[in-house]
Amino acid sequence: MSSTPNHTPQTADATLMANAVRALAMDAVQQANSGHPGAPMGMADIAVALWGRHLRHNPADPLWADRDRFVLSNGHGSMLIYALLHLTGYALPLEELRKFRQLHSKTPGHPEVDITPGVETTTGPLGQGITNAVGMALAEKLLAHEFNRPGHTVVDHHTYVFLGDGCLMEGISHEACALAGAWKLDKLIAIYDDNGISIDGQVTPWFIDDTAKRFEAYGWTVIGPVDGHDVDAVDAAIAKARKGSGKPVLIIAKTTIGKGSPNRAGTAKAHGEALGGEEIALTRAALGWSHEPFVLPEEVYTAWDAKQAGAAAQAEWTQRFDAYRAEFPEQAAELLRRLRGELPASFAQHAVDAMVAAHEKAETVASRKASQLALEAFTRALPELLGGSADLTGSNLTNTSSTPALRFDEAGTPNGGRHINYGVREFGMAAIMNGVALHGGFIPYGGTFLTFSDYSRNAIRMAALMKRRVIHVFTHDSIGLGEDGPTHQSVEHAASLRLIPGLDVWRPADTTETIAAWTMAIGNASRPSALLLSRQNLPYLPKAQLDEISKGAYVLAEPSEVGLKKKAQAVILATGSEVGLALHAQQQLAVEGIAVRVVSVPSTSVFDRQSVAYKTQVLPKNLPRIAVEAGVTDFWWKYGCAAVIGLDRYGESAPANVLFKEFGFTADNVAATVRKVLRG
Repeated sequence: MSSTPNHTPQTADATLMANAVRALAMDAVQQANSGHPGAPMGMADIAVALWGRHLRHNPADPLWADRDRFVLSNGHGSMLIYALLHLTGYALPLEELRKFRQLHSKTPGHPEVDITPGVETTTGPLGQGITNAVGMALAEKLLAHEFNRPGHTVVDHHTYVFLGDGCLMEGISHEACALAGAWKLDKLIAIYDDNGISIDGQVTPWFIDDTAKRFEAYGWTVIGPVDGHDVDAVDAAIAKARKGSGKPVLIIAKTTIGKGSPNRAGTAKAHGEALGGEEIALTRAALGWSHEPFVLPEEVYTAWDAKQAGAAAQAEWTQRFDAYRAEFPEQAAELLRRLRGELPASFAQHAVDAMVAAHEKAETVASRKASQLALEAFTRALPELLGGSADLTGSNLTNTSSTPALRFDEAGTPNGGRHINYGVREFGMAAIMNGVALHGGFIPYGGTFLTFSDYSRNAIRMAALMKRRVIHVFTHDSIGLGEDGPTHQSVEHAASLRLIPGLDVWRPADTTETIAAWTMAIGNASRPSALLLSRQNLPYLPKAQLDEISKGAYVLAEPSEVGLKKKAQAVILATGSEVGLALHAQQQLAVEGIAVRVVSVPSTSVFDRQSVAYKTQVLPKNLPRIAVEAGVTDFWWKYGCAAVIGLDRYGESAPANVLFKEFGFTADNVAATVRKVLRG
């Protein structure tokens, strides 16, 4: 089992350690003339209790597999974690703290993963940090159940979170914390900085929740309130939480924002602006801190230094892991592979086999069903695929024969299932998946209707910002869903998702394109993906070869394939369910001797990353282009189109075939548009 680092500062040390954090926070914010000094100053004593007495981490190896995870959910207080990382011995020199919030520094305004060593997730959008932590704790629990063996505990760490009033006011915290209770994530420990202040002032007029009762209702253990400035009291609360109650734990710590500042402490003024030179001088005097800005006495570094304890903790784990590997070599190798995010060597062949089989079957199915067929193959081959749906499993078709529903018994033991019922919690699902991906060991995917991507959009954006492999399965992708009407019919969603930098959006037209989309999404370790899938059946599209689907766009049909021995006069670009319309229009035009090339564009973002030569080959510069997609038209003009057949209004409630005809998504209209363009 994991041990607590042998590093317990006494009261005098604790005061010195906390004041060092306060000094660094107010000095860095003052130098930047930007930032939030109040939270770090108020939470400094809590940080001493956790980081000085409980947190298992190794500054020399921030990615040690069995480290405790720490999440600063109230990420505006970023100088807290930067001070802690610097003081405990991470590769974050004092010069980086001097460059707080400056261009290309390792100390950006909000913590960013992969920028600052020791930062586990990018936080700032409130509520998402605690939700990421739920995902991390879930990943730890599932990996421990899968890989630990009697006498060999190699996955055994806690996830700690600092959070504030803002995180609790955001609705996503309800979604995530309710799930954490349902899943009995007993190694998740959250410490609530209950200071009663937000940007607008005292929160009591607008935040009257009984937080303790709220979390008890979720199925959490609640400890406190404790005095957040009494290091020993916080230490005792964490120790109690670590003993395990079979539930996640919330520690409520009462604090004063801006603690130590004579005139700003306890006020909104301490929240989001520099204290000012005069107030900093008064604060130094009040704290008995006589050192110049960014000057720290050696005893501070000695008290905070975690390098020796961290190295010892990792060495002890390494010894345990070596013993595990000696007895269970295959499991050890598999665990390490998955934590590294590497796919098995056999994956490429599995993908090829699945695509060839789909091409040979040439089935007419909805692309949501094609997605499930792809998942049947991939979940069987990849035990790291962890699926789920936001209460729409039967519609999203995210479950497979290899992914039974994940359940937990009364003791909190998981049943080995790999499909999560998230309930109606789209935003929570998306941010929990981010946490799972950040932790490592799993590739998460989750489903809902495309129109509900609006609910989860900011978490999708965060996955792209953090460059994490998270896969969103969005079904019912257009007016093709039919009678549910415009509240559920996606019009602007494909275009808006394509605007997120770093997100690959796929709208496949048939089974092979869907398998290609899944192959690319699984294979890309540094990008999230969104798969936009149809409710209605789509015909299989004959194609000469399969290799170029993965390039995002490819020539599906030349004029010769409809009997014309002449060069193309125009290009029709289409995605998803509209590719079939383009092919029918091509056939109509061929009867009149008009030669058209049809290009299927399952992923614009992937296509845009191809070479200029390839893009020019697919879309020759001298040919007019007509785009067809059942969504807003603005996006498609970037490809130099002469015309776009789309939908710049909301849909209607009616059967899908009626709606497509009503809004001009017919082969006749596509052909007529091509004729009009060619006539000039």
